[in-house]
Amino acid sequence: MLALALVGIADAFYDSYAIYNGQLLWCPAPIDGCNTVAASPYARIFGVPLGYLGLAFYLAMAGLALWLRLAPVSRGLRWVALLYTAAGLGASTYFFYVQRTYIHAFCIYCLISGVLTLLLFIAAVVHFRATRAGGARLPHGAAASAP
Repeated sequence: MLALALVGIADAFYDSYAIYNGQLLWCPAPIDGCNTVAASPYARIFGVPLGYLGLAFYLAMAGLALWLRLAPVSRGLRWVALLYTAAGLGASTYFFYVQRTYIHAFCIYCLISGVLTLLLFIAAVVHFRATRAGGARLPHGAAASAP
C-alpha cells in the first residue's frame, strides 16, 4: 500500500504543481484531455482543485500504510484502511463518470489515480482478510503487534 500511495503522491503532486503555477499539463496521446479536464468546472470542489484533494488523499494513505506496517493486525486500522480506500474508489469512479459523461475528455493523471485507488482498495481487502484471524496469516516478515 505504501508503494502505491507514493506513486499516487507523485501523480497528484505533478497535477497540483502545474495547477498551482498556472501551467498546462503534459498529456500524452491518445489520452490528451488533461487540460480540458483541469479547466472544466468539475475540476474543483468548493474552489479546491481536485489535484490538491488527491495529494491529501495519497499523503494520508501513505501515513495509514506506515501505521498499518507498525500494527498490521489492529482491527481499527484495518477497518480505516478498508473504508478509506473504498471512499477513494467511490470518488475515483464518480470522477471517471464525470469525465466520460459531462466533460467528454479524459486526463491520464486522473486515470492513473483511479487505477492506483483501485489497487489500494484491493490491497486493503487482501490485508483485511489476511489479518482477520488475529495475524495467523500475516505475510512473511510482517511485524505482529497487539490490536
